[in-house]
Amino acid sequence: MRGLCAVRTRRRSGARHASALLVGCLVSLAIVLAVTTSSTEAAPPTETFAQFKTALRPDARAAGISKPTLDAALEQLKPDLSLPDLERPRPAASKEKKQRGQPEFVKPPRDYLSPRTLNTLTARGQTKAKAHAKALAEIERRFNLAPEIVLAIWGRETAFGGYRLKHDAIRALATQAWTGRRRAKFREELLLALKILEEKRTTRSAMRSSWAGAMGPTQLLPSNYYDHAVDLDGDGRKDIWSSVPDALGAAAKSLIDNGWQPGRTWGWEIRKPANFDCALEGPDKKRPLSAWIAAGYTRTFGRAWPQDATNEEAYLLLPEGARGPAFLMHNNFLVLKSYNFADLYALFVGNLADRIAGGGKFETAWATTKPHDKSRIADIQRWLNAAGYPAGQVDGRAGTITRSAIGAYQNASGLTLDCYPSHAVWHHLRKANP
Repeated sequence: MRGLCAVRTRRRSGARHASALLVGCLVSLAIVLAVTTSSTEAAPPTETFAQFKTALRPDARAAGISKPTLDAALEQLKPDLSLPDLERPRPAASKEKKQRGQPEFVKPPRDYLSPRTLNTLTARGQTKAKAHAKALAEIERRFNLAPEIVLAIWGRETAFGGYRLKHDAIRALATQAWTGRRRAKFREELLLALKILEEKRTTRSAMRSSWAGAMGPTQLLPSNYYDHAVDLDGDGRKDIWSSVPDALGAAAKSLIDNGWQPGRTWGWEIRKPANFDCALEGPDKKRPLSAWIAAGYTRTFGRAWPQDATNEEAYLLLPEGARGPAFLMHNNFLVLKSYNFADLYALFVGNLADRIAGGGKFETAWATTKPHDKSRIADIQRWLNAAGYPAGQVDGRAGTITRSAIGAYQNASGLTLDCYPSHAVWHHLRKANP
């Protein structure tokens, strides 16, 4: 994706991935043992790439991967130190352009959810809906899933085929497994990628990927392939690389397997009541939709609430605190995050799906505030945690937990309540933390 997806580590290293045990149920017990008993989880940073490849071979052989497959994949393989999320610095002499972080975490909402991008992908998505009507009808029949959701994933991930995947999956996964920040996870994915080659499910040349090893139109990691791949086009192969129907089918099965509730939306943009409290944001503060309605929350554009959903729980999402659009999110929104654990990603997919189905735009404009420096957001998180306002992991990303903590601190300190990591909040906390 991207741009649209070059970043899918996804992002896939979070809730979305099945455990090694589940992967083993789908592939082989041998690969589970190879992954869970691997000593490289604690591999020293000084290990050379050659040593990493040598250490990988016994586990790969135990997982049923033959010597010819390993030789072809590994003998001439070199790491790609231009990839993001590595623990080893790029060589000073490297001429490769350094990639930015995931756009979901570095772009402000107004840029990530730009009307131009959404309008372009909406038009393409509606065209693709006609071109792949048969496959989408089969998805709806088999999974009871609205086809626009998987179309929107395809659009966000690879712009309906408009984004060219730049990396060789084996090289990307091997580099991340050797010196990435999540080495154990990527080692698992590398072994599964080699298993794919061993089983001749596709060719090495077809395994183009994001920098995190996510492959195909809907960007699936090797573990996702074994967990969710389906033969939707009926040709006897589960081909997520070159078959659009199979790729869409795998995305659909992933959503269903992760708890998507058919017949329900992902969420609603809302108008805030006069006594709005942004500190109520977050999944941990969910309540029945009827309670939000009773508190004065209404839908944008004067739309009615679905009567059959008022007893279901929803939570408040404020990507820019009190400054921008506000949303009430259904459980299905969390399922979209299982595909990519980022609020803006799930919001993009949900809104694009609505647009492909004929829905409208956001009623409230996104703020024009530039994103704050990650170091200052990390300062705010660290200071809030120390002051007894749980702001979550100190990672420089102002997610729901951090924004809610900011709101609680602002309420207690008599500051303007906007649940935003503003300069005012930073300066106020800094005075208490010289």
